[in-house]
Amino acid sequence: MRFFAVICALALCLSCADRDRSQSDRKNSDYHVAAYIWPSCHDDPVGREVLWGEGHGEWEIIKRGTPRFDGHYQPRRPLWGYEHDDDPEVMERWIDAAADHGVNVFVFDWYWYDGGPFLEGCLNDGFLKARNRDRMQFYVMWANHTVKRNYWNCHRYGDDESVLWSGSVDEENFRKVVDRVIGQYFSEPNYFKIDGRPVFSVFSLDELIASFDGDLERARKGMEYFREETREAGFPDLCLQIMTFGADAATAERAKAIGVDCTTQYGWATTRREDYLQWAAEGTEATGAMADAFGVPHFPSVSVGWDDTPRFPAKGKADVVHHNVTPQAFAAALQRAKEYCDARPDQPKIITIYAFNEWVEGAYLLPDMRYGFGYLEAVSDVLDGKYDRYKE
Repeated sequence: MRFFAVICALALCLSCADRDRSQSDRKNSDYHVAAYIWPSCHDDPVGREVLWGEGHGEWEIIKRGTPRFDGHYQPRRPLWGYEHDDDPEVMERWIDAAADHGVNVFVFDWYWYDGGPFLEGCLNDGFLKARNRDRMQFYVMWANHTVKRNYWNCHRYGDDESVLWSGSVDEENFRKVVDRVIGQYFSEPNYFKIDGRPVFSVFSLDELIASFDGDLERARKGMEYFREETREAGFPDLCLQIMTFGADAATAERAKAIGVDCTTQYGWATTRREDYLQWAAEGTEATGAMADAFGVPHFPSVSVGWDDTPRFPAKGKADVVHHNVTPQAFAAALQRAKEYCDARPDQPKIITIYAFNEWVEGAYLLPDMRYGFGYLEAVSDVLDGKYDRYKE
C-alpha cells in the first residue's frame, strides 16, 4: 500500500512538472527571445586537426583564461562543468533551462569553410537529437566571417595572423550552402519562421556580397536562387536576415539591393566600454538608428557581457566590460529591448540575446559558479512584467 502511495505521489509530481513546463512554454508567447549558440565546445574532427587538439573543442582555451587585473573573473566556471555541446543529454538540459525561463529560440552559429561545414555537431548531434527539442525553435546564422590562424587558438599559432579560413565562398559553394540548409534544417518542424518563411541569418553582408565578386546584381540573383529553392521546398518564401554593425546609408543600400527582409545584431555593435551601463545605453540608442536606416523590420539585440581575454594574452582591463556587469543590469537592458518591441506592434516581437554560451567571450545565459541562474532569471523577470511595475 505504501509503495502504491509513493508511486502515485511521484506520478503527481511529474504531472505537475509537465504542466508547469507547458504553462511556461505558453507564457509570453508574443515574444520570441532568441539566444545565440556558439557551437565550439565539442570534439569536431576539423577543429581537432587545426585548432583544438585536446579533443574538447574550445574548452581548451576557456580553461586557460587568466585574470588580468584585480577582481577579473577568469577563468569562467560553468555551474554544470565543461560539457560537450554535441551531447543530446547536455542539450536537453540547456533546452529545459532556457524554455523554463522564457528563451524560446536558439540561433546556431553555422559555418562553411573549405567547401564543407564546420562545427555542425552541436546542432546535428546535440540539439536535433535532444528528446525535448520540440520545446525550442531554432534557426541558423551563417557566420561567414574570415578567421585568422591565431584568433581561435593563440596558444597554438602565436602571432600568426595569416588567414585560416575565408568567410566568402564561390558560387558553387553558395549553392551547396543553400541546398544543405534547406534540405537539412528548413524542413524540421521546429525551424523558426516568420509568416511561414524560414529565417536564414547572415553574419557578414560584406562577405556575402564578396562571394559574388562584389557584384550586387549577381548577389541579388544569388539570393533569388535561394528564394526559388526555398519555394520549391514548399515554403512561401525565404526570410533573409543580416547582422548590422552600423547605420550607414551605403550598407543600407546594399542590403536593399540584394533583398534583405529584416535585420538584427550579434549583440550591441557599438564601441565596447568598460562600464556595462554605458555600453548598454549606447547600444540601445543605436538600435533605433539602425531601424530607421534599413527600412525593414529591425529586431533589437542585447549583450550579456564581453571578455575575450582567454583568446588574447595581450589584452587587459581596457578590453573588458567589467563595471556593472550583473544580471540586474542585463535585465534593465533587456527591458529596453522589450519596450522597443512593444512600440512596434506591426512587426514580430523578436529579441536576440548575445549569447547563450559564449564562455570564451564572457557572454552567456547558462548558469555559472558566480551568478548561478541569475541571467536566466533576469530573462523571466522581464518577460513576467517585473520591470513594468509602477509604469501606469
